[in-house]
Amino acid sequence: MISGEALKDTLPQEPVRDLLEKIDVPKIASGKVREIFDLDDSVLLVATDRISAFDVVLPGGIPGRGIILTQLSHFWFAITQHIAPNHLIPNETEVLRDQLGLSEDGQLRSMAVKKLKPLEIECIVRGYLAGSGWSSYQESRSVCGVPLPEGLNQASQLPEPIFTPTTKASEGHDMPVTDAEAREIVGDEVFEKVKAISFELYNFGHELAKRAGIILADTKFEFGLDDAGNLFLIDEVLTPDSSRYWEASEWREGISPASFDKQIIRDYLETLDWDKTAPGPELPVEIIERAQSRYLEVYSRLVATR
Repeated sequence: MISGEALKDTLPQEPVRDLLEKIDVPKIASGKVREIFDLDDSVLLVATDRISAFDVVLPGGIPGRGIILTQLSHFWFAITQHIAPNHLIPNETEVLRDQLGLSEDGQLRSMAVKKLKPLEIECIVRGYLAGSGWSSYQESRSVCGVPLPEGLNQASQLPEPIFTPTTKASEGHDMPVTDAEAREIVGDEVFEKVKAISFELYNFGHELAKRAGIILADTKFEFGLDDAGNLFLIDEVLTPDSSRYWEASEWREGISPASFDKQIIRDYLETLDWDKTAPGPELPVEIIERAQSRYLEVYSRLVATR
């Protein structure tokens, strides 16, 4: 696994647009962050440096962000195989380097993965009371239908982690669903499997992050099925974009701790007279550099635990 210092030295090597133009295979789709290509029996996922806030993709991006997110996912995929198989193909390195001829930059920001059918739910595990969970608790003393005890505060650690699945919306926002509703979507057997695996992954990630002086407050997992019905962990895993990471030394109940994600960007945008519709505003160099530094810090500290 590449160290934080070594990774920093690679950021960035070539414009992502130039890299994408050299990929001579059919493109399947283009998302907020990733470009997706067809490799016949597998799929190529290329993470760009684009960044979105308030559901708007902003101009420019955070240099190297796609590399950081991809490499952190590779780190977690490698050390969680005892919990769940993942979607990376066994000969990924050869495909990226030899078959596609990607540059070092291209290889670092890419994943070659199995063709799977994604489940139509996202599996969220919460260990602390934050974000929409805190808002829900204030109204009903519950989060997504899961009752919680009285007396909790913002950022309180929950008595035990809770599972709060959502729908997986192709457009707009994902919507919370109850366990019963999630069962109807994916079936009882698959639901029980993903719920159990999600708890195990969260607990594993929480303990590793603790060793790095970081709190994993909550996170999102996604899963897919192959034609034989085998379950795989897919997409990204335990990155600062799919997880809420806090600095452990700054955590205390009653406040919203700073997180290792694009909060710096959201906070800056909130100071502007912007209606949160496209097109988004250009980000100042200082904000871009601070955001990149934050992504690099969480990466470096997590991978240094192994």
